[in-house]
Amino acid sequence: MRRLLAGLAAGTFMFATAACGSSGSSSSTSPSSGGTTTVKVGIIPIVDVAPLYLGQKEGFFGKRGLKLSMTLAQGGAAIVPGVTSGQFQFGFSNMTSLMIAQSNGVPVQAIANGVASTGVEGKDFGGLVVKKGSSITSAKQLESKKVAVNTLKNINETAVRESVRKAGGDPDKVNFVELAFDQMPAALDKGQIDAAMAVEPALATMKGQGATEIASPLVDVAKNLTVAMYFTSTSYAQKNPAVVKEFQEAIAESLTYADAHPDEVRQIVTTYTKTPADVLAQVTLPKWPAAANRSSIEALEKLSEQDSLFKTAPDLDKLLP
Repeated sequence: MRRLLAGLAAGTFMFATAACGSSGSSSSTSPSSGGTTTVKVGIIPIVDVAPLYLGQKEGFFGKRGLKLSMTLAQGGAAIVPGVTSGQFQFGFSNMTSLMIAQSNGVPVQAIANGVASTGVEGKDFGGLVVKKGSSITSAKQLESKKVAVNTLKNINETAVRESVRKAGGDPDKVNFVELAFDQMPAALDKGQIDAAMAVEPALATMKGQGATEIASPLVDVAKNLTVAMYFTSTSYAQKNPAVVKEFQEAIAESLTYADAHPDEVRQIVTTYTKTPADVLAQVTLPKWPAAANRSSIEALEKLSEQDSLFKTAPDLDKLLP
């Protein structure tokens, strides 16, 4: 949380701009006026956001007067301050980052579903893996071991902690380290970490290197967990209701399209990640339901409270659409 507040204070963010879309300032033209509004969206270079790229490609945003300018970041915790500062009009973030922000008075509003777990143990888009030949066969054995997550004190750490608990271990004894998803395969292969909690396509890359999956942490949190959502700042939502409405409708159409066209999902991922086609063929795709699963978010909230991520409980009625 200190990193989040520091980022809000400094207002300095380091991102690699994706090739898709313009990096110019947002247009002031309202979609309802017949013009085009360019909106900047902060995202993570993972399979989860494939519907956004597909929606842009298929014209779901364009027909509603929107043009997307996508910018890549390491995790949702970095995207939140980018949205609240006005650097982005919309962002993609895991639910823990959004709940932490809301509980601390950061003005964010979730507006559309993002991605969900498959709910199937061993067949989810997120998994906890160890190196080929590792003696670790259970999450319980991660005590005193080095485990990589993309962002500390966030959803993936909370999920791994729950897997450790369910396996009979003490999560407080796990040594969590922060590492970007795309850096995890090399770190695991070189033995710099003992395990990694990754999502696709990094998960498939590591499995291709012989890594063994020992738990499905997102499934351990809650069946069919809503992992992330698209969001905006409360001030932007109040001042630009028409743009938000068009964005919501375009996202809904994009999610439905992605769920029905897995081959196109795999192809579009090659445009914003460096994942080889043969690895993408092995990727386990997440679910992209149109609506968020509130009961699963409530389960995540309880675990996050248990991990002392909140000073005060977040108000889900204000956060969720």
